Amino acid sequence: MDNEIKLTSLSKGAGCGCKMAPADLEAVLCNVNSGNTFPNLIVGRSTADDAAVLLWGEDGRAIISSTDFFTPIVDNPDHFGRIAATNAINDIYAMGGKPLMAVAILGWPLEKLGAAMAGTVVEGARQVCESLGIPLAGGHSIDIGEPVFGLAVTGEVHRDHLKTNSGAQEGDVLFLTKPLGTGIVSTAQKRGMAQPEHVEFITRLMCQPNHIGAQLGTVAGVHAMTDITGFGFMGHLIELCEGSKVGAEIQAAQVPHLPNGMLETYLNNFVVADNTFRNFKAYGHKISAMSARNMQVLCDPQTSGGLLIAVAPEDSNTVSNLLATNDLHAQPVGKCVAASEKPVLVIEG
Repeated sequence: MDNEIKLTSLSKGAGCGCKMAPADLEAVLCNVNSGNTFPNLIVGRSTADDAAVLLWGEDGRAIISSTDFFTPIVDNPDHFGRIAATNAINDIYAMGGKPLMAVAILGWPLEKLGAAMAGTVVEGARQVCESLGIPLAGGHSIDIGEPVFGLAVTGEVHRDHLKTNSGAQEGDVLFLTKPLGTGIVSTAQKRGMAQPEHVEFITRLMCQPNHIGAQLGTVAGVHAMTDITGFGFMGHLIELCEGSKVGAEIQAAQVPHLPNGMLETYLNNFVVADNTFRNFKAYGHKISAMSARNMQVLCDPQTSGGLLIAVAPEDSNTVSNLLATNDLHAQPVGKCVAASEKPVLVIEG
C-alpha cells in the first residue's frame, strides 16, 4: 500500500511552497506583542530573520534556534527526509553559524502511508545530520491527515560573526549561491509532467547544504545574509532591504536559474507554482515593473534554496572566490542602493 500513494499527491503546497503567504503571516502576528523584554535576545522576529539568536556568556557566544517543516516536495520518502533536514539546518548557516543538534517534527497519516515509510523519512534526515556532524537527538510525532516533516535546530555563533537581514549597506554587492526554479519543477512533478532527470537534478540541489554560510560569517565585509525559501528570491530580498533600510537593483539576466533550458520546458506549458502568484500579490507593489517570465522565476517559491549575500565591494572578490571554490554561483546579481518608494528595481535585458 505504501508504494501506491505518491507523497506529493497528499500535499496542497510542496515543500516551502506550503508556507503561509506573507500577508497572511502578517495578519497572524499583528496582535502578537513584538516588544523585546529579554535583553539577551539579540535577534527576534522583528527583522524576519532565519533564526532567533540569544547571547550566551560574556565572551560573545550566542545560541541560534530555528525550526522549519513542510509537506512533501518529492515522492521518494528518503529524499523528502533529506531535503527537509537540509532546509532546516540551512537556517543556522544563513546566520553565519554552526549547527549543534536537531530534533525532528513529524506529522504522519499512518493509515494511508504506514509507519515504515515514516521511518524512511526520519532516517534520511538522520543521515543528513550525521554528515554535517550533528545528532538527530529526538523529536515529536503526531498522527494527522497530511504528511509533514522537519527539524528544530540549535546552533552557535560568535556575535562578531553573526549575519542578519538588517546589516546590508548602500553599495553592497549581492550574490545568490543557488539557481532558482525548484518550485516550477516540483509543481510539474505534482501534475505528472516532470521529466525524471529534472526531478533528480532539483533533488540534488535541495540536498546541498549551505554550510558555506559558516565561512562567510567570518568575512567582515559580509554585512547581511539570508536563505531563499518559500517567499521566493524577491520576497526574501525585500525582507533584507526593509530590515536594512536600503533598496536593491537586480540585474535579472545575472540571477541564476536551472540550467539547460529546464525551466522553459515547463513555463512554455504554463507550469507555475500557485504560490508564485500568491507571493507576487503580497509584495509585487514593492518591485518595479518586470516581465511575466521574470516574475515567474524571481517569485518562484524555493525549497532549501541558496544564500543571498550582501557584501562590501572591497570584499566582493573574496566572496566570489570562496563561492567559486565551492562550486556555487559566484557572479554578482545586483547591488544595494539608497532606499526608495519601491525597495527593488529589476533591470531587464
